Amino acid sequence: MAVKVKSTVYSGEVLEQLLVRATTGNEIVDGGHIHVHPNVTKKFTLPRLKTGKMLRKRVEQPEDKHSKGDFNYDEKYLEPKEFMAFTTFNPRVFEEIWRPFQPTGNLVFSELPAEVQNQLLAELAKVVDFELGGHYINGEYAEGDDDDKLFDGILNRIVKDADVIKVDKVVSVVKKDDGTLETKDVTGKITEANILPTLRAGKQKVPKAIRKHANLKIFMSCEDFEIYDEVLTNKPFKGVDYSSMTADRYKGVQIVSLADWPKDVIVWAVTSSGIDSNFWAGVSLSDDDDVIQIDKLTNAGEKYFFKMLMKADTNTVFGEDIVLFDARDDEELPEG
Repeated sequence: MAVKVKSTVYSGEVLEQLLVRATTGNEIVDGGHIHVHPNVTKKFTLPRLKTGKMLRKRVEQPEDKHSKGDFNYDEKYLEPKEFMAFTTFNPRVFEEIWRPFQPTGNLVFSELPAEVQNQLLAELAKVVDFELGGHYINGEYAEGDDDDKLFDGILNRIVKDADVIKVDKVVSVVKKDDGTLETKDVTGKITEANILPTLRAGKQKVPKAIRKHANLKIFMSCEDFEIYDEVLTNKPFKGVDYSSMTADRYKGVQIVSLADWPKDVIVWAVTSSGIDSNFWAGVSLSDDDDVIQIDKLTNAGEKYFFKMLMKADTNTVFGEDIVLFDARDDEELPEG
């Protein structure tokens, strides 16, 4: 008999591990840099309300004509795409898990206590690489059978958002031997020569309303962060001018380096694991009858299969509060 695990039967810890953590390297979730909203089965609305300036001179008897400012409402959406995890395995690998409960006889999953099946699912989560962390960042969706294009990731959403603020030019000011200042265009791939000017250019583009926000962060690749760290190390005078005395900050703003983040791309955004985050992900178990299924691959064989149907999507809330520097070549960019 197959084991069918419904979303209401097994502990939230296991389902969270399968859906959200999935891999030990899902840094963007574990670091609290994206809000993950569960149970988004069809379509989830991200409401956006903006207001214009409303303050004006006092009017003793205000009328409609004295009204100033307005409310502008629009929406973005999380529309999860369906995909699955499917793997085969030999139960003998997991004998130690259930031996105290079933020391002899054939393996019958339906008779295993729930806590043992939970442990089995937790172990399977370590074996099966869902790669959700990478898809949350770099994912792109395309119809067809391409297993690498499951849903749109945060960075893909940012690149395609017309409201996102782009850093198109990076300028370095160099003092010449005669004491005069020379301005040089250093826009391009991140190097030791342009990492600080690039960070400065991005900081200047960040909207003033969020420059002091506690959750404003700078996202970059591990390679670019190493370049930044090396530049600070080589500075003859080190201090708060560059890093506020810690290498994972620039001008007091936290730098988040992620293994899945592509090189030569830097993003400034307000993010957290809470609902005030500008980065959102919607996840859900599929509404299929067999949400998580463990069964024999063939009646005569020893192998079992593990199948999990799920849905996921990401989006940003306010593109105009995100700053993007992207120096990748055209062939490196996602299609669209």
